[in-house]
Amino acid sequence: MLDTKPKFHALVVKTSCFVVCVLLVLVWGTKGNAQNQTNKSQIVKAHTVEVQQPLYREYRGVRLGMTAEEARAKLGAPVLKSDEQDFYVFSENETAQLAYNSDRKVVTISTDYTGGVGAPDYRTVVGAGLQERPDGSSYKSVLYDAELMFVSYNKSAGSVPVVTITLQRMK
Repeated sequence: MLDTKPKFHALVVKTSCFVVCVLLVLVWGTKGNAQNQTNKSQIVKAHTVEVQQPLYREYRGVRLGMTAEEARAKLGAPVLKSDEQDFYVFSENETAQLAYNSDRKVVTISTDYTGGVGAPDYRTVVGAGLQERPDGSSYKSVLYDAELMFVSYNKSAGSVPVVTITLQRMK
């Protein structure tokens, strides 16, 4: 009769080693996965913190993405009207242009304030840090990736400066 104890013993040792190795791999994998999940959540949290909300997102109740009819209901009848663009004159110091896409939705709002009269303070439009040019003009644009839009503030130089504020949808 053959002695099967050594074979059985060898099989138990091999199986035990295999089980220990599998357990080690699982433990290390779980630990690494937990750390990876922690890193991912930190990245998501960091990315969430970076998302800016526009300071200036509408003009007289008109927002990007509104239909032409909704915008006209807010602003009244334009001086010049078309399927692509409307032009408004609110006073001798304030005008506005709205541009529409092929779906007749507002994609650009541009307002001009002659002499700066009636223009909002640039800090409420684009925040601090207006860039000054040597000619006396100033500007700043802010891109909002999450909202697919940008806002710009431009003030021309000269004795009667014009402040232009633009909200524009990116494609």
